Amino acid sequence: MNFDIFSSPQAWLSALLIFSLRVGDMSLDTLRVLFVVRGKKTIAWVLGFFQSMLFVIAITTVLSQLDNPLNVLGYASGFATGNVLGMLIEERLAVGHIQLMIFSTNRGAAICDALRIAGFGYSAFSSAIQKGGGPFFDETKQFDVAKKTIFT
Repeated sequence: MNFDIFSSPQAWLSALLIFSLRVGDMSLDTLRVLFVVRGKKTIAWVLGFFQSMLFVIAITTVLSQLDNPLNVLGYASGFATGNVLGMLIEERLAVGHIQLMIFSTNRGAAICDALRIAGFGYSAFSSAIQKGGGPFFDETKQFDVAKKTIFT
């Protein structure tokens, strides 16, 4: 192994470039998957386009300079960091889904109506309680927390 590579500024800059490309690539990939799951085709397409461009540049750089082990380190650490950064960005944007379960013995129908009027989807079911109770409803809802809130 050529240990002179560790003292070369060019080798370190190459590894830093690859690290940066992979952080960007994986951050976009994490967000792209969220938009694919939500059915947002246009946003997913744009994110996928730029994500794949960054990936091709990063992997080409690594494969063209296999004599530099710092490139592999930059690639792997950029991949891991990009996943975490993508998750942090998603938390800030709040583009994911959340599930809310409500159990109500007497206001289930009213809650369902309020959710429907507010534009939220929900699942409701009733069940008889064996020991003298009445029916209850379970409204399970996945909603976009970035655009709407139930409690205003």
